[in-house]
Amino acid sequence: MSETLLTRGPLVARLASVPEDVDAAQALRFRAFRDPDGTGRDADPFDATFDHLLVERDGALVCTFRFQLFEGGAAAQAGYTARVYDIAPLEPLAGPWIEMGRFCMAPGDHDPDLLRLAWGAMTRIVDGSGARLLFGCSSFAGTDPAIHGATLRLLRARHLGPEGLRPGRRAPETVALPAGEFDPAAAQRGLPPLLRTYLMMGGWVSDHAVVDRDMGTLHVFTGVEIDKVPPARARALRALAGD
Repeated sequence: MSETLLTRGPLVARLASVPEDVDAAQALRFRAFRDPDGTGRDADPFDATFDHLLVERDGALVCTFRFQLFEGGAAAQAGYTARVYDIAPLEPLAGPWIEMGRFCMAPGDHDPDLLRLAWGAMTRIVDGSGARLLFGCSSFAGTDPAIHGATLRLLRARHLGPEGLRPGRRAPETVALPAGEFDPAAAQRGLPPLLRTYLMMGGWVSDHAVVDRDMGTLHVFTGVEIDKVPPARARALRALAGD
């Protein structure tokens, strides 16, 4: 796979190729997830085993995520997501699998073309690897489930994973997705952009959320079975991935 995956005007999506690229991704993650004005690094041991996708605008890093290809569910036990979700129920799903994580954009940058280019690049990665499952954690800001109550009820009502495939609980602090009535419009507005895109691809979520005190987030397991992506959405993603 070449270092540069896609180019659109001033935007370039490419793979990290030197340690300085990973350092830049960690710095952007720190600002996106921890302190928008900070100069630290969001780093963990998984950075050494994952690949890193960088989206740059005129040479400046404005979006990043990391990903790793696994042969299947048994191999994916070595990934980040398996630390906080019991993914054993998913192991009957055919591989390869791709885990995607730490997706973020520069604080204050809401250019929709960034998201489109990032997903176009991810589509190339998925198609090039023959992956059958795309999975990871989709995060909400803050650790109080009540703040996201309407959206969590929406997820429980409409987007739970198939019974028998939903991951089990492994994290020390979890909350069940709540049941009950919700305002559909408000619930949709509360969806984080990454999770919204997953769901548009036919993705589904776990029946519980993990409270991550370190990151200051609440997140749900999210899976997309590639052969179940709606045809119109698959065509749109492949159009984004085209040269």
